[in-house]
Amino acid sequence: MNEKLGEEIVEISMEVNGESVVLQTPANRTLLSLLRDDLHLKGVKEGCGIGECGACTVLMNGKAVNSCMVLAPKADGATIVTIEGLAEGERLHPLQSAFIEHGAVQCGFCTPGMILSAKALLDENPNPTRLEIREGISGNLCRCTGYQQIVDAIESVVRQGEEEKS
Repeated sequence: MNEKLGEEIVEISMEVNGESVVLQTPANRTLLSLLRDDLHLKGVKEGCGIGECGACTVLMNGKAVNSCMVLAPKADGATIVTIEGLAEGERLHPLQSAFIEHGAVQCGFCTPGMILSAKALLDENPNPTRLEIREGISGNLCRCTGYQQIVDAIESVVRQGEEEKS
């Protein structure tokens, strides 16, 4: 307990983008704040702060979550992937490349969360229909693209995966 401020401080341990991290943080702090402010992962965006826009989406144990709605202590022991951890060195993840190739990155604010939601979808369902893609990203709002380019980009990764299998 931090007696000066009257707030409980907890220690959490997690894996973030392949790195083990141990931090002390107030128990009432969000995962979003911890990732952006302590770990300087600025690809995690704060949009609405109430779990409606998806800009803060990260993968937590392989599932897409709104990090603004997760208290940091709930991530203790978890594996977290942010957009910064998706590429392998200089090699972009296929979804990142597809978003660039299809012009699905207008202002870019929603892009990290959108890509991570798409990754969670494709990890669960490697061959979704266009409707399933739209449903899979429905928790992520975009004000710039109209979603067509985004769906096209995700669908191109699905097609690429099918071609690699044959």
